[in-house]
Amino acid sequence: MDKITAVLFDKDGTLFDFHASWAGWAAAILSDLAAGDAGQAARLGQVIGFDIGTGRFAPDSLVIAGTPEQVAAQLLPELPGLSRGALVDRMNAAATHAPIRPVVPLGPLLARLAGRGLRLGVATNDAEAPARAHLRAAGVEARFAFIAGSDSGHGAKPDPGQLQAFAAAVGQAPGSVLMVGDSRHDLLAGRAAGMITLGVLTGPAKREELADLADAVLPDIGHLPDWLTDR
Repeated sequence: MDKITAVLFDKDGTLFDFHASWAGWAAAILSDLAAGDAGQAARLGQVIGFDIGTGRFAPDSLVIAGTPEQVAAQLLPELPGLSRGALVDRMNAAATHAPIRPVVPLGPLLARLAGRGLRLGVATNDAEAPARAHLRAAGVEARFAFIAGSDSGHGAKPDPGQLQAFAAAVGQAPGSVLMVGDSRHDLLAGRAAGMITLGVLTGPAKREELADLADAVLPDIGHLPDWLTDR
């Protein structure tokens, strides 16, 4: 069994609670795009699998694991006169100020992991600038040796490019890297990169949706230090 020397985290649904963090962003950006028309905002929500009334994402919503560019492409037919680039810019600007909620206190957890000599990174299908803003707001950006978004030049999950770039950046073999994520996209990328994979249940996916791709599934990343010790 390979020794784990580095940990790569997904961001939304892994470091940050997905619904608690992104429901507010979705409601705000949809209202903005609909120019305050509640009916139009609700219709745009249906397009991306978000119910404005309940503040919940559908299990198959593209927002859960898709890139900003993919979400924009889904919305664009409903927004004549708006270019894809302009829409992505508006979405990313709004995402920077999303009310992100960590699943556990991140500072102490990451300090414990760093204290074990582990190199840490983040690979997200969000854009890099909002990702860094969220990590900075949580006070943990400096803990990560590597932060990549879907626009960082390494591709997006489930392709393994971001993961391979992390392993190269920290000088570790992929087989000694642990990929931690809340979606099948995360775990598929981990498998494709030859990494150890760990699922967490702080995103929309249920245990049975992750189990076949994960070496283990934990309730949240707060259980990670004990899992590493037991392993």
